[in-house]
Amino acid sequence: MASESSFDIVSKMDMQELTNAIDQTEREIANRFDFKGSKSDLKVEKDELVIVSDDEYKLGAVIDILQSKMIKRGLPIKNLDYGKVEPASLGTVRQRIKLKQGIDAENAKKINVMIRDSKLKVKSQIQGDQIRVTGKSKDDLQQVMQLLRKGDLSLDLQFTNFK
Repeated sequence: MASESSFDIVSKMDMQELTNAIDQTEREIANRFDFKGSKSDLKVEKDELVIVSDDEYKLGAVIDILQSKMIKRGLPIKNLDYGKVEPASLGTVRQRIKLKQGIDAENAKKINVMIRDSKLKVKSQIQGDQIRVTGKSKDDLQQVMQLLRKGDLSLDLQFTNFK
């Protein structure tokens, strides 16, 4: 029984949960006293989130509310890439937040180096925007998972297809 075990390392944002977090954020903004008469709005456009608000202070408050809702729903806030705050129409400000989906080449190389430097008997290979890790021992694979959870990476990782 010398079969290979494997798992995939991915980094994905659950878009349905994100939509739910945005809906909850909008509901809270509508009910809060400090946002009465505010022009705050959140929209998802392709792979980015656009937040519009009256000023930078309210924009920061909207982002804080959104982040708390995302954490409650188990969404990774590490996968948000904040753009610059820019002026928008009617005296409002806008911020674009890019949603990181998949593992980019730079982080994939960093993960491969971390796995190679661990001296565990596993192989890792980049497959598009995910990484497949294979090895004979499931214990080694679980040690790789622990290593990556502790690693200081700029995105949140999920482990799928553990066989």
